[in-house]
Amino acid sequence: MFSSFMINAWTEATIVAVVAGVVGFFTVLRGSAFVAHAVPNGSFAGAAGASLLGINTIVGLGVFALLGAFGIGVLGRRGRHDVVTALALVFMLGLGALFVSMSVENAPEIYSLLFGEVLGISSNELGPTVALAVVCIAVVVVVYRPLMLSSVLAEAGEARGVSSFRMEMCFLTVVALATTMTVPVVGTLLIFSLMIGAPAAARSFTDRPVHAIVLSVAIALATVWSAIAISYTTNYPVGFFVGTIGALSFALGRGWAAWRRSRTTRRRAPASELGAAGT
Repeated sequence: MFSSFMINAWTEATIVAVVAGVVGFFTVLRGSAFVAHAVPNGSFAGAAGASLLGINTIVGLGVFALLGAFGIGVLGRRGRHDVVTALALVFMLGLGALFVSMSVENAPEIYSLLFGEVLGISSNELGPTVALAVVCIAVVVVVYRPLMLSSVLAEAGEARGVSSFRMEMCFLTVVALATTMTVPVVGTLLIFSLMIGAPAAARSFTDRPVHAIVLSVAIALATVWSAIAISYTTNYPVGFFVGTIGALSFALGRGWAAWRRSRTTRRRAPASELGAAGT
């Protein structure tokens, strides 16, 4: 499990989990889970097109992820965001189906992007992953305050000079970059489970943004590490375990939140009864 060829898998998965935990926090906070699903799935068309042209599939992933994100941001400014996101997803998936039908030589490589291939990560793929991860985290750090304000109180942000549209485009760019680096690990079909499950669970445990981000990263790390270990021993896809563990972590977080609310209610009940008795 810790042989030389597995070192790349552990390293790549760790980087991916950190970025997914950070970016995913804002994805959940902004209610953009559909976008986190649409952009990765749409970028599959880019991988198929790149394979057809004989270039690196990661380049195709990045180009289509950015095009999809920008299209959603620009067109969604004038229309319903969910409708634009759905249409962008359908259009890019259609292109992907067309590209795959035109080139069957690299079909296994393309289809591996649907479900992830972390155990097949090579050393020359680590460099681009690290570079994209640094860019994603750096952008989030730079725009943290205005992005947080526009995510929670958009109107107040506009009053303070924080453009909601600019923050939306910045956020979508980060999602596209995160998609490009995480798709080869967990696949386009399950990337949103890592970017949504861990942050949503973290927000169930704490309301403090910084604490939630740290906890989101910790849950994402635990998810991918567990998924790799189980996949290695069972020979089942990593993506399956990422999705399952992500769903379980979210269910655990919701259960904790429900228990905390019920406990608070029980504590308040005796106090209200005493107040009523005193009157």
